[in-house]
Amino acid sequence: MVVMETNHGTVKIELFEDKAPVTVKNFLKYVEDKHYDGTVFHRVIDGFMIQGGGFEPGMKEKKTRDPIKNESNNGLSNARGTIAMARTSAPDSATAQFYINVKDNKGLDGSPDKASGYTVFGRVTEGMDVVNKIKEVKTGTKAGFENVPEDDVVIKSVKLEAGK
Repeated sequence: MVVMETNHGTVKIELFEDKAPVTVKNFLKYVEDKHYDGTVFHRVIDGFMIQGGGFEPGMKEKKTRDPIKNESNNGLSNARGTIAMARTSAPDSATAQFYINVKDNKGLDGSPDKASGYTVFGRVTEGMDVVNKIKEVKTGTKAGFENVPEDDVVIKSVKLEAGK
């Protein structure tokens, strides 16, 4: 379980290490390194998802480690309230960026025969009200990126829940 403190409130996330071991290990390494602290949700699309973990305010991209193996064929679906890894069009390209689904996005799921989807590795257990607040912020184009919140939605910190 991790706790994500944002300037809009707190979100608690349960991680599915049994279903996405490589992804969870990767995410927790970024948490341990405090990579996410001070980053922003840089892509917000109501009716789709909120994405963060890769940029600081001003759309300054953060350095990441090497990409990880895609685990999207793990039987988990991109359902509302789940957290998954963002990536490029290449299946094994996820690094630090993640997104929280604000609706069911089954079209992003992998299939049993190939890992071509987006890896779900956890779910929000508390704080969907915060996610809902974030998904409704006013967005625009900034530094060539679309759907960027006009006012920064800052991830103050992500850490393991105390006692876990």
